[in-house]
Amino acid sequence: MMERRKVDMLCVQETKWKGSKARNIGGGFKLFYHGVDGKRNGVGVILKEEYSKSVVEVKRVSDRVMIVKVEVEGMMINVISAYAPQVGCEMEEKERFWSELDEVVDGVPRKERLVIGADFNGHVGEGTEVMRR
Repeated sequence: MMERRKVDMLCVQETKWKGSKARNIGGGFKLFYHGVDGKRNGVGVILKEEYSKSVVEVKRVSDRVMIVKVEVEGMMINVISAYAPQVGCEMEEKERFWSELDEVVDGVPRKERLVIGADFNGHVGEGTEVMRR
């Protein structure tokens, strides 16, 4: 699908894969992922092969936040994949997620590019409440 739609970088959430690995997934793409129990959560970043060869750093913060730093044409691009806790999750888990995401974003130097691909589990429409942090 990425090849057909000409997508070079893709963030995925709720992968449910256990472990912290990087592996070729075919079609000239490489997956970098992190998951804890194989039943819930999990995040990943899929890169086209030419970009996967330029990965400078992979930081797996938790099964909800990870960052991949890629050098492209002399520029550093930081790709964050994040998966926010759902409505039914404990407040402690939600606060931990936002703290982890803030820390990762704050750690990106201002001169570098930042891309966040995330499932923030937001609700849109009448009757919804905004969760304040």
